[in-house]
Parts: sequence; structure tokens; C-alpha cells
Amino acid sequence: MAVDVFPWTKSKSSRNTHFRGTRQRKCGQKHTYLATTQTRKPSFPNLDFSRCFRSPIISLNVHFLLLSLLCPVHSSQLGTHHPVANQTFHPLEELHKFKTIKNRLHKINKPPVKTIQSPDGDIIDCVVSHKQPAFDHPLLKGQKPLDPPERPRGHNERGDLSENFQLWSLSGESCPEGTIPIRRTTEQDMLRASSISRFGRKKIIKRVRRDTSGNGHEHAVGYVTGDQYYGAKASINVWAPLVENQYEFSLSQMWVISGSFGDDLNTIEAGWQVSPELYGDSYPRFFTYWTTDAYQATGCYNLLCSGFVQTNSKIAIGAAISPTSSYNGGQFDISLLIWKDPKHGNWWLEFGSGILVGYWPSFLFTHLGDHASMIQFGGEIVNSGSSSGSHTSTQMGSGHFAEEGFAKASYFRNLQVVDWDNNLIPLSNLRVLADHPNCYDIQGGVNNAWGNYFYYGGPGRNVKCP
Repeated sequence: MAVDVFPWTKSKSSRNTHFRGTRQRKCGQKHTYLATTQTRKPSFPNLDFSRCFRSPIISLNVHFLLLSLLCPVHSSQLGTHHPVANQTFHPLEELHKFKTIKNRLHKINKPPVKTIQSPDGDIIDCVVSHKQPAFDHPLLKGQKPLDPPERPRGHNERGDLSENFQLWSLSGESCPEGTIPIRRTTEQDMLRASSISRFGRKKIIKRVRRDTSGNGHEHAVGYVTGDQYYGAKASINVWAPLVENQYEFSLSQMWVISGSFGDDLNTIEAGWQVSPELYGDSYPRFFTYWTTDAYQATGCYNLLCSGFVQTNSKIAIGAAISPTSSYNGGQFDISLLIWKDPKHGNWWLEFGSGILVGYWPSFLFTHLGDHASMIQFGGEIVNSGSSSGSHTSTQMGSGHFAEEGFAKASYFRNLQVVDWDNNLIPLSNLRVLADHPNCYDIQGGVNNAWGNYFYYGGPGRNVKCP
């Protein structure tokens, strides 16, 4: 059965719709703080406060901490019914925490040549391309981004998708040539993180096999294995699924995988995700990820560590995607291609048809320094309610089961892999797997219009998934 899809004909008037939830802080929104006035600066001979804290939150917290050191408050002064009467406050530990945040932000946020305010509240910094975080890596210091590689044969470069698919670009502003747009990381972003030391990284998953749901991670995926793979391509339907709480997420992505499923697992990942913890809102955002040791100590999301080298001046990794698909209405999907450059061995990422985003240098990896042994496509959520006995209501994809089909369920279409000779070829042995089919399921198929495809997703908690 032929299925028609019109992914890029949605009217501009709907570009700002279909987003659920609100940002925790928007540009220009006022905050109320408890302020105190000081006429004299205290003297701390062993602490260096000569540098100004530019962040209002950090500066006010440091201000409060200094007062706490000078004027400690005893629980007897607060009364027996005060909520903090039995708690211990450690001002030096808190001061260390905020200094750690300040130092991390200084490392992540590079000096911009231009700043753009996004309609959704993001701040986009235009950073000189060879000063982006990737070039903090010892093996990249002093270098500049590489020129584009040869595309895989059989790849369509019609340029179906405009680069104006993100909310920040609707401002009408753009970054100058020679710079790249980077979503600015704020102190609020870091304070939301469950662990400041692991900010920008996925939580460590002790068992990362996709036929398990260890650590509350649940999947509905299609995958191929048993061969040597040098890349993959797919078109992914974009939605704005509901996420139950701050420490859960819902994503749809491609995984390029090599190594065993132990501590040596190498992955390259790209797709879209809704992550309130990472971004502070419920917008679907374009993201990348990589690891070379099963998410333990290497890799990160987007440009939050030295690794991925961005070459595009019009796409901001981590920025919100607009428009999105609507139930029984207009549909919008994005095409992603990841492939290994035969000449230099780096793994490149392309968005749409012909829009290069950047590359992961081959030296980042061990097993992926050669080829991938598995390709996966599909959805993943975090179910933090597993310990309480009640399943999360976080949605995967559209929040509807695969059987509802086009315009209702989420899909991946035109699934392909790159072979040893740099050719894009159809899949020959796609398998599908859902960890908890009563919560999120998947159904695969093949037709002339979409090639290999599958529908997937679900609502999470329901009568059959209590």
C-alpha cells in the first residue's frame, strides 16, 4: 500500500504550535529575590573573590553564602517548627558548588561575536568555528574544521528541507559566515541537573542491551546486525510528547553502535528529544550524542564537551524544532544521515538533504574507529516510576500505538545503511523489538514509497500498562 507524506508543506502559521509546556524562564521575565544591603566587603584572605560573578543567580547565592559565614543562624533562633530547624547547612560546600558551576559555564560558553534571542527563550551565541568546544580537545587544538567529505553514492541531495526548521531562526537573525550557532548553557540548566559532575551526559546504564529495560530505560526499536556498517539514514517523524517529570525524557533517534555491550560500547547518536532536565522545557530538540565507554566517562550531548565538530552556520544543535506533527493533521519529519568518510575516517552528520552539520573525529572511538556492528532506529523513554510500582505516563513518539498508523502514530521511513564501498543500500534484515509492548509498541513494513519503515510509540501508563 502506497503511503503519501507531505513533510515540508505545512503552513508557516503553524510553526509555533504543537508545543506543550512552558519554559521555566523566558528572556525578560522578572525574578524576585531576597536582597540585602552591605556597606563593607568582608575580608576572606584564603578565598579569591576578585573576579565578578556575571550570573545573577550565582552572584546572589554567593552573596548569601558570605553572609552565612559571617552570621551563622542557629536552629534555636528559627523555632522548633521552622522547616529547616533540623537541617544542616554547609555554606562552604554550597560555595564550592557554585564556583564549580561558574567554571564549567566558562568552559562551555565560548565568547560570541553575535548573540541572538530565540522566540522560545533560548540564547544563541555565534562563536568563531575554530573556537568551539571541540577544539579544547588536545588532539584538535590549533586546528580548524575539515572540508566536506564525499557523500555516499545513491544519496539524494535535492535539499528538500530548509535550514529554517528551528525556532531561533524565526527571529530573522543569522550567524555570520565563519561562525557556528551554539545554544548558550545557563546556570539554571546546570542547577536542574541531577548531578552537576555529569551534566550533559546520559545516566550510566549498567545493562545497555536493547532487550532489557535496566535503569528504567525502555525502547521500541528497529535494528540490523550481523554485518559491517559504515553509516545509516532515516526520516524521523517529529512530535512533542508529554514527559511526566523533570528527570524523564522521550527521544527518537538513530544509534550507530560497535563493541560489546559492556564497558567498551561505542555509540554515535542523533535525533530529537524532549528533556525537561537538560533544556528546561517541553519542546522537541535536535540533538547528538556519543560515547566510547558505555556512557561512563566519555561523550556528551550536543556541544557540551570537546568531541563533535560543528561546521554548519545555520543549525543550532540542542535548539527547538518547529513545526511538529499533529495528531490526525499535518505531518513533519526530518532526515538524518550518519556516515564514515572513507578518506579520513571521521563520522559525518547530515540533516535534510545536503545540509552538513559536522563530524565526530575518528580518534574519539575505539571500535567505531573502523566500522559499526549494529544500527538501531527508534524511541526511548525513561520510566522513573518503575521503583514505585506504577509506570510513567511519559509518551513515546506521538503517544499513540503503532497500529493507529499514518498521521496518528510516529514513524521512521526510508531506512538505509552505508556499506563498505560507501553506497547507501536498503535494509535486508530489519528486526523490531519493544521492551514493554503494552506501554510502547512497534510494527514494521516495506512499501514502494517508504522502503523499510516502522510505526512505533505509545502512551505509557494505561489499562494494560498500569
